[in-house]
Amino acid sequence: MMGLGLALKMARAGQRVTVLEAADRLGGLASAWQVGDVQWDRFYHVTLLSDTALRGLLDELGLDREIRWVETRTGFYSGGKLHSMSNSWEFLRFPVLSLYEKFRLGLTIFFGSKIRDWRKMESQAVEPWLRRWSGRGTFEKIWRPLLQAKLGPAWNRVSAAFIWSYIARMYKARQTGLKKEMFGYVPGGYARVLDALQRHLQSLGVEFVTSAAVNHVEPDSGNGLKVTTVDGRSMQFDRLVFTTPAGSIARACQGLNPDERSRLNQVEYLGVVCASLLLKKPLSRYYVTNITDRWVPLTGIIEMTTIVDPAELKGNSLVYLPQYVLASDDAAFNEPEGSIRERLVGTLTKMYPDFSAEQITGFGVARARQVMALPTIDFSQRLPPVKTSVPGVYIIHSGQIVKGNLNVNETLELADELFDKWIRPDLESPRPCGVGPPDRSLVSALA
Repeated sequence: MMGLGLALKMARAGQRVTVLEAADRLGGLASAWQVGDVQWDRFYHVTLLSDTALRGLLDELGLDREIRWVETRTGFYSGGKLHSMSNSWEFLRFPVLSLYEKFRLGLTIFFGSKIRDWRKMESQAVEPWLRRWSGRGTFEKIWRPLLQAKLGPAWNRVSAAFIWSYIARMYKARQTGLKKEMFGYVPGGYARVLDALQRHLQSLGVEFVTSAAVNHVEPDSGNGLKVTTVDGRSMQFDRLVFTTPAGSIARACQGLNPDERSRLNQVEYLGVVCASLLLKKPLSRYYVTNITDRWVPLTGIIEMTTIVDPAELKGNSLVYLPQYVLASDDAAFNEPEGSIRERLVGTLTKMYPDFSAEQITGFGVARARQVMALPTIDFSQRLPPVKTSVPGVYIIHSGQIVKGNLNVNETLELADELFDKWIRPDLESPRPCGVGPPDRSLVSALA
């Protein structure tokens, strides 16, 4: 989505644009796939009322008016039991925390939602900040297990900006006055969104080349750049924008200076192993079930059919079971699908007494090694510049999301912000008289 958002910006600016995509289809983490006899998103996505960048794009595609909005509920699995925490009354009745601990938790969320100085949050570790505002009991019972479920052994290396960004996004999801979480989706899921976006981009002259992982980028004999793909194809462009994980950029663009390469190679990523289950009936009534019991090998449970009409899923209930791990954890990414299924069936059977393996009508495991850059302390200060030392080469990727969390809206907002700041001024600079044809720019989405 980062590459496609930039392609749209460039095409509007009058550029001839080519998108190179390593996979055989567009969309990356937003792409769709087949589970059983149902096509839906590989990973879970929702739209918030406050997602202005995403909704602006959907409006341009004629899809915003079709969004179906649903009030959602939130669950907690704690102490071997499932609890609802979807409104103020349920929050007050939540048995895991004392009344004082609930007050401290509410204070943390309220205070966090009012913070605007993200750099100050990025300069301090998440644990002392949460302990200071929530207290020891709330931290140990709620925050620590949630951080460990999301970040694994890296949980205590992230900055306070990590949890602040989640608080800010979820706080925005609640309508003023009504205080309800309203999430939405486009009928047909991201398969429909991506199809509409591709057709829109093609109408603006954008070209697409799939199965085209970039292997090498170097200055051409003229003033442009030579791009070589893994299968040996070569193409020439005036400008190149990398929208891919940091390490792949360092490998492909050997001409970067040592400092740029070092900064790129130091970026750590969280990956995800996410199972999709089609079930004959729902597990629960909660869109998200947060998990504080450490024996559960999941980051959370996402019940998509609390938002998506089951009719779109042929009457099934769709559940996502994500487990986030460090990208360097080969064992998690190499576990056979059969082993994952057996482990998850055992977990769900223990968590939900009414669940049985016979309810599963479809099962699939999606894996992505480089999903989210680990937001360590002062992370933004260690990123390489957008405009690199190689003339015509720019870097705009999701690892540069430093004042938000990874989602489609943040990705599109970042594409808009960095394009306007770094690329547009170069495109608007007058070309020397008699120098070459109009620019042919490249947005490169690599593996």
